Amino acid sequence: MFDAMTTSAVSLRQVHLTLPSRAGNVDILRGVDLAVRPGEALGIVGPSGSGKTTLLMVIAGLEKASKGEVTVAGQSLAGLSEDELAAFRRDNVGIVFQSFHLIPTMTALENVAVPLEFRGAKDAMEIAADRLKRVGLGHRLDHYPSQLSGGEQQRVAIARALASGAKIIIADEPTGNLDHVTGEQIIKLLFDVKEQSGTSLILVTHDRALAERCDRMAEVLDGKIVSGAMP
Repeated sequence: MFDAMTTSAVSLRQVHLTLPSRAGNVDILRGVDLAVRPGEALGIVGPSGSGKTTLLMVIAGLEKASKGEVTVAGQSLAGLSEDELAAFRRDNVGIVFQSFHLIPTMTALENVAVPLEFRGAKDAMEIAADRLKRVGLGHRLDHYPSQLSGGEQQRVAIARALASGAKIIIADEPTGNLDHVTGEQIIKLLFDVKEQSGTSLILVTHDRALAERCDRMAEVLDGKIVSGAMP
């Protein structure tokens, strides 16, 4: 029998997230169960406001679950301090957003090196250069974000997500700000990275056809996963 807690890269059991608002408490996630195997690509779909992005935030430790169990890369996130969660993300989870979130005053090389430097890596620049070469930007190391195309900026973001040897890559609408051709290149790169590195990939997308290219697709509706929660 499949045991999500011992064999999963990500395991959520009966996860709830309730946030306050002026109109009262709002239930964003309502009893989510989810398992993602090591090395698996999971596509997550659902209408706007269904809780897809919030689910990613909980997996990454950027939002704390109100109730339930969240275990990522073998680590329970319950009870971890903000500093401990930040260190956990740095070492285990790479995040790629729709907006690239690059530091405009830093070069591509420096942007990728930042998480490595926080980790205390003495060879941060060498590792960053290698990751940029892996995503096809070896010739853009010294360029600033404003000197890069949208697709190139997203490649820098992917290289940064890979910098610390992340076991899990979380991508939230990573092609949302890109044209179709460039978006296809980015998706191919994410799948290639998953295959080459053996990382798990969790991809939120509004495009069901794209989600179906993953190993498995899960659907979120009204704060619950209504299909595809388990392998």
